[in-house]
Amino acid sequence: MSHIPVDKGGPLTPHQDLHSEQGALRGEHPGRSRNPVIKVMDLAWLEFEKPDLDRAEVFARDFGFAIAARTDHELWLRGTFAGSPCMVIRRGRASRFLGPAFRVAERADVDRLAAVVGHTVRDIDVPGGGRSVTLFDPSGLPVRVVHCAEPLPALPEQTPLALNTGTGSRRTNAAQRPPREPSRIQRLGHVVLETRTFTRTLDWYLDTLGMIVSDFLFLDGQRGRGPTMAFIRCDQGSLPVDHHTLALHLGPGTGYVHSAYQVTDLDSIAAGGEYLAERGYQRSWGIGRHIQGSQLFDYWRDPDRFMLEHFADGDLFSSDLEPGWAPMSASGLAQWGPPVTRDFLGTNPSPAKLREVVTALRDDNELDPARLLGLMKAMSS
Repeated sequence: MSHIPVDKGGPLTPHQDLHSEQGALRGEHPGRSRNPVIKVMDLAWLEFEKPDLDRAEVFARDFGFAIAARTDHELWLRGTFAGSPCMVIRRGRASRFLGPAFRVAERADVDRLAAVVGHTVRDIDVPGGGRSVTLFDPSGLPVRVVHCAEPLPALPEQTPLALNTGTGSRRTNAAQRPPREPSRIQRLGHVVLETRTFTRTLDWYLDTLGMIVSDFLFLDGQRGRGPTMAFIRCDQGSLPVDHHTLALHLGPGTGYVHSAYQVTDLDSIAAGGEYLAERGYQRSWGIGRHIQGSQLFDYWRDPDRFMLEHFADGDLFSSDLEPGWAPMSASGLAQWGPPVTRDFLGTNPSPAKLREVVTALRDDNELDPARLLGLMKAMSS
């Protein structure tokens, strides 16, 4: 699909001013496919390889996951909500992200997708069983689409604290003492991916998996070239869903940036963060509140340098809300909180980062010198 704006005279369609100051201009990307192959319901889980499953399990428990299953070769992590696991970590020689798995409501969706793309449906070893088909997005990342046979039962929740606000006194004759313990993960919320082929990859997720865009970001002075980041949600019609289940952004790298896991409330984020800090883990950025999605956030690095986020209180959109458009900038990432860090932005200089940039500029993709300079400017503004 090609989406080149032909008119910069202002929004053509009514834009609900609920989440962005700007709507689309004539000819810009509509943010959804007219006839997708299927519509996924949610992220199911993320797949990783790591050489040390024991170390991975220690961090998982400290971060707030429960263990759904463990063997010598696999570790399945889950949250408290009923449904599918959040993550599987398989034993491998190196630490790497293998790809996301998206959940469909009916097994027939897996069969239909497999028939369209000519791939085989296979049984999966997820706790409870199920069927899946594996695809590859235009970045080359493996993407599973799964139907789980038996959902995991719910686990006990971390109780939200009763808050006194103004004249609303919900708590009397009782002190507030949130326990210093791991934040109890409820569910997987979203994954953020970097790609050198942004438009092709975006269109693939919309056309193949039926996802829709909540917000676009564009580079200053380059809006006419199209967006460079998209926050993408699932389409469940009138049922409100997370502002983004997947976020994509243009960059010199390919693959995993971070993943986000919902917890109960701000106290869960803060007390769980203190627990992690006491055990020597590195905070990447937080605590704050985002603009796109509005989540309360706190980002951490695991022992293998993967970034994971605790979040709470995110926006929920139904399918009728139009995409918003906003300029990309580092200062536009949060409403409040500490200044964004170089670690979070991925702008710390390193030989590996330099090799990524050189390779990206040599290859045939969407990252050219003007785009790269625009991204660098955005990340310093």
